[in-house]
Amino acid sequence: MVSQNVVVSDAKTGIITVSTVSNSSVFTPTAQKPPTAPGYISVSKKKLLKNLEINGADQSQRLNSWVDSMRASSPTHLKSLSSFSSEEEHNSWIKRHPSALNMFERIIEEARGKQIVMFLDYDGTLSPIVDDPDRAFMTSKMRRTVKKMAKCFPTSIVTGRCIDKVYSFVKLAELYYAGSHGMDIKGPTKGFSRYNKDKPSVLYQPAGDFLPMIDEVYKQLVEKTKSTPGAKVENNKFCLSVHFRCVDEKKWSELASKVRSVVKNYPTLKLSQGRKVFEIRPIIKWNKGKALEFLLESLGFENCNDVFPIYIGDDKTDEDAFKVYITNENCES
Repeated sequence: MVSQNVVVSDAKTGIITVSTVSNSSVFTPTAQKPPTAPGYISVSKKKLLKNLEINGADQSQRLNSWVDSMRASSPTHLKSLSSFSSEEEHNSWIKRHPSALNMFERIIEEARGKQIVMFLDYDGTLSPIVDDPDRAFMTSKMRRTVKKMAKCFPTSIVTGRCIDKVYSFVKLAELYYAGSHGMDIKGPTKGFSRYNKDKPSVLYQPAGDFLPMIDEVYKQLVEKTKSTPGAKVENNKFCLSVHFRCVDEKKWSELASKVRSVVKNYPTLKLSQGRKVFEIRPIIKWNKGKALEFLLESLGFENCNDVFPIYIGDDKTDEDAFKVYITNENCES
């Protein structure tokens, strides 16, 4: 697993946030009731085009801004001392990104007497970020570690990947899997049945109606990007990814225009950007944070004060999951 960092909030909330370098996940002692079945958000095509910055007189300027964002979308996990211009800069960076390992005893103390529930991202957390997403293999040592963890705590993989793909990497049947950014949830086929022994295996797909549209857009993106060397379109069942890690930087602007030219025709889909990847997802009231809440309820931990969820990830979608969970928790309290 990549180096982790921890930020401790005030004592009033009791919330601990954990992340890799610059992104946040969650340690929190209280689980709340998950939301009801997700509804759709009404979004006009005009508004969607504005959000995607694909229209208007300043299109060239906006495109340049988008490319700058693409360039910065895959920060390195580790910074060497030589990369800092001064000791003051180094100390400032350490203060903003403290090591979770240095605060391990504090984390253990916060979790004392509570049921720990683990939520793990996959890419960049359990496996390295690689040029070819089909080769993002986790090591045997990491697999053994996750297997041992699942024997001690309920453990879930929460990922943007489709479940079948991430399962082919992880190969552990005792885990919960929330694929497609939490829009495809399945429970384990073995282990930890004592937490939900009276309930059937978890199976929840809040974006099921979008499957035909996702398949249609996938085919269009494959056709549209085939002339861009290095571009790879991945069908994650309920969402799509367009990887540009292997695309020449000079072609990024062209690729961004191609992707947006397809997505703009589908006002119920949204386009966002991750670590050298474009993400296309349905606009529904559901994400990794909602999946976290749903899984906690499925495990029997709704409205429970003695549960300690731990969420570890490495990108903005994991940070958003933390924000959704904390926001809902504060609304319930």
